[in-house]
Amino acid sequence: MKIPEYDSKELKIVGEFPRPVGKATPIYNYPVSPKQGQLAAFARKPVWQLTGVEQVLFSPKCNPDNIARAFVYDGTNTPKTSCGGLDMFGIEWEYVPQVGGSMVRPGKPFIEDANEIESKVKWPDIEAWDWEGCAKANSEYLSRDVYINCWFLNGWYERLISFMEFENAAVAMIDEEQKDAVKNFFDKLSDLYIRIFDKYLTYFPQIDGFCIHDDWGSQKETFFSPEVIEEMVVPYMRRVTDYLHSKGKCCELHSCGQILKQVPNIIAAGWDAWAPQAMNDTHKIYELYGDKLLVGVLPEPFDTEKTTEEEQREAARKYADKFCNPKKPSLYNLYGSMYLTPAFSEELYKRSRINYGKQ
Repeated sequence: MKIPEYDSKELKIVGEFPRPVGKATPIYNYPVSPKQGQLAAFARKPVWQLTGVEQVLFSPKCNPDNIARAFVYDGTNTPKTSCGGLDMFGIEWEYVPQVGGSMVRPGKPFIEDANEIESKVKWPDIEAWDWEGCAKANSEYLSRDVYINCWFLNGWYERLISFMEFENAAVAMIDEEQKDAVKNFFDKLSDLYIRIFDKYLTYFPQIDGFCIHDDWGSQKETFFSPEVIEEMVVPYMRRVTDYLHSKGKCCELHSCGQILKQVPNIIAAGWDAWAPQAMNDTHKIYELYGDKLLVGVLPEPFDTEKTTEEEQREAARKYADKFCNPKKPSLYNLYGSMYLTPAFSEELYKRSRINYGKQ
């Protein structure tokens, strides 16, 4: 795909993207479609610095996890207040209106020892899910010329937590008497996820990529040593990312917490991109690993109310000149959406288009 040189006519605003935090982000008169722009970035040949307006979130109602977790984003317009209940493994989640999400009620774990998994866990019958009905309900939702980003909750460690609660699951990851049971479970889980994703790609062929969740850290530190994740999680993740890549799909990890130490494992597990939360030093992560991973980089913080328009533009130029490098591209970190003021957004688009055009 040959990209034309930057033209100031591209700054014409053709729409806007609402944000839960900060002002709406403008949609410009891009030289290619938003879908093409996002796919180009994942191919490490960006056209401009993505700000999230290029994609739509998709997590279909036919997957019981999405109802249980109150995370249905599709064409069914399912209200969160109707969510909660049993996930695909029959674990019950309770919707909590105050936080807009669901959790497994604590205090009574389904199992307390990973060796119980084989005898107690009932694996889901995905053939019984309403694939055809869901495909029909989403034909219009998935018809837009934007990147269709399929979010998938409850990765490997997160799934273990749902069965055992956090403390028991953490112990199981390092307990010599439970580790083999965890590995066997994660191996079968990868088999299941590949089968589910095969269904997704059959019934929702419009999907461009997957963003899969597996939290590994807290506000201050990772839950496990890199050696534990390397042994216990990476091989099973890699099977799934290899499968998705074989189908030509992009793979993004969503993992919360301060997990700088785990970035080599993110790369080893085959992920194309990761957007760190703000407690991470995203500049350092980019400097260390940006040649191997598309890192969501945050700008230097500034007060959007007290900073002048020119200062905001200068901040955008500095950001673009450092992180919009065609030989080492990055993504704009959406945890920094509050900084996407009209002035910053326009200057970021313009400067990133010029910089990435040098490839």
